[in-house]
Amino acid sequence: MLIPISLTSTNDIVAETEAENVGFESLGLTEAKIEEFLRKNVRLLFDEEEDDETLLIVGQQVVNLKGARNDLVALDGSGNLVLIEVKRDATDMASRTEAMEFQAVRYAASLATIATVDDLVERVFARYIRKWEHEFDLRDLTPEEIGKRIVNSFLSKNNAAKSFNKRQRILLVSSTFDEQTLSAAAWMSANGIDISCISLNPIRAGGNNGPLYLAAERLIPAKKIEDFYVEFRERPEGAGESVSAADTKKARTNLPRMSKLMEWGIVAPGMRLSLKGFADSEATVKDAKSVEFAGETMSFNEWGTKVTGWSAICIYDWAVTPRGETLAALRAAMMEEAAKINIYHPR
Repeated sequence: MLIPISLTSTNDIVAETEAENVGFESLGLTEAKIEEFLRKNVRLLFDEEEDDETLLIVGQQVVNLKGARNDLVALDGSGNLVLIEVKRDATDMASRTEAMEFQAVRYAASLATIATVDDLVERVFARYIRKWEHEFDLRDLTPEEIGKRIVNSFLSKNNAAKSFNKRQRILLVSSTFDEQTLSAAAWMSANGIDISCISLNPIRAGGNNGPLYLAAERLIPAKKIEDFYVEFRERPEGAGESVSAADTKKARTNLPRMSKLMEWGIVAPGMRLSLKGFADSEATVKDAKSVEFAGETMSFNEWGTKVTGWSAICIYDWAVTPRGETLAALRAAMMEEAAKINIYHPR
């Protein structure tokens, strides 16, 4: 929810014109336009709500052998294939012959038949590269060759080669969902199917001529009280070599964000950060929202995707200090220390 406000000269808060949900249809925006926006900017779905998504878009309008067509396909940092299905609103859903969530399950079942990286590239990614050839530096390589290099590099850097496509995920995006879709998605989520519903709504603030915003909110899985508990640090890297399908499903918890890391002194304006494993990636922290990289000011996640070429990135896992420590590791250590203080010195 966005509440437009202004500040008086004495720093009193004054409510301005109420923000209004204007709807994609009233703006003349089609499902295809929303899909294309997400193809280019899927990271924005997670900037505020989640910080744990690393994604590489590998397919668009992918058709299986039965002629079923899904919107977007991505590869995540755990090696899972992610089906992203986009609908404009609940009215669009009602006009379809099959419910959105069950349609997505059929598409995800098709993705489960992809067994190898070569399979993914030949059946999905190479076609995507051909369609958007101007976005790739092919040099003298074929779409198949560059596709395999990109996917293998992505999996290698994320330590996910052994878990490639052991699980499939479903991400449903719409401005509104009908009750039956949310009920079915909630049931599937509660029973081990990795499915998420994200509402994406255009909001206008300040009247008819005011600026437009997109408000993204994760509806399913719903947050639980336990999501706010502070846990101990995860097990050390390298503890255990086997990878099961269950291991590739990441827990989603509410972790301290960049402003808190600044409060703790982990990050500070003027600090230089780099991306783990990427040369010439150094950026200078400006504030809790932005860095300066290659002479431009941009968000942390925009910096990460610009350097890596990925569609979304969990910046806390990849940004490292001059001492080589990731922000995620420093955050975990600080949370563990805070937990000890609370245990041994309760208020």
